[in-house]
Amino acid sequence: MSKTVLVTGCSSGFGRDIAKVFAAEGWNVAATMRKPERETELRASDQVSVLRLDVQDRASIDAAVAATLARFGAIDVLVNNAGFGLHGVFEETAREKILEQFEVNVFGVMDVTRAVLPAMRARRSGVVLNVSSGAGVFTLPMLSSYCASKFALEGFSEALSYELAPLGIRVKIVEPGGVPSTRFVERSAEEARQTAPIADYAPFVDGAGRLFAELVQARDGATSEGVARVIFEAATDGADRLRYLGTENIAPLVAARRQTSEDAYIALMRSRFAPRL
Repeated sequence: MSKTVLVTGCSSGFGRDIAKVFAAEGWNVAATMRKPERETELRASDQVSVLRLDVQDRASIDAAVAATLARFGAIDVLVNNAGFGLHGVFEETAREKILEQFEVNVFGVMDVTRAVLPAMRARRSGVVLNVSSGAGVFTLPMLSSYCASKFALEGFSEALSYELAPLGIRVKIVEPGGVPSTRFVERSAEEARQTAPIADYAPFVDGAGRLFAELVQARDGATSEGVARVIFEAATDGADRLRYLGTENIAPLVAARRQTSEDAYIALMRSRFAPRL
């Protein structure tokens, strides 16, 4: 029988491509999103069930998990993909927006995972794969809230992996860098436009803008489809490995964080990422 994956955040970007990759590999796919009534492409496949799931709405989480189990009988892999990024100076960012950042990127992941685990425990089998970010390994200016949420996700995932291993359930983390073909940049810009600027930060923000423009030019061919393929391979390789690099463009920074001294890492980041005013 075909295996089943439940993916959150399938309306665009990584989520849509993750659903398509798993379906192409013969899997049953529960492609979940906040507004499934707008979806047409994924509905074309008989292997794909398009369901409403808003990670901030626990009733919708429970309903989507129940519908998936009723149709397919099991959930072999959960891909917690739904998320967004706040971009801007911390002091300018409203507390309510930071709460939303954690509600989606951290607490939503926890709630969906909690809903799926009973079925995985009953079978003593399953994979929980959480989509993190390079921003869960190293930090960048203007992304303090997003980095904080992804650092929290990394810590949660690692601790959870120890709890679930004796039950036959693996936890995986995939860490992609910036990918032009997703809506991440567009939504971050939309969120930033809702903040009230503080004049004292204007020179810093201008310098950071030049920095991010350079980063966009250095994405080295990273694609949403490529990240989806890494996620599929991580979910299905049967290995006990916890972390996977989603895109090669962030490999030097990940290596600097994990393979050099603290002083060397901080010196590198300050020299490379402090905005030039």
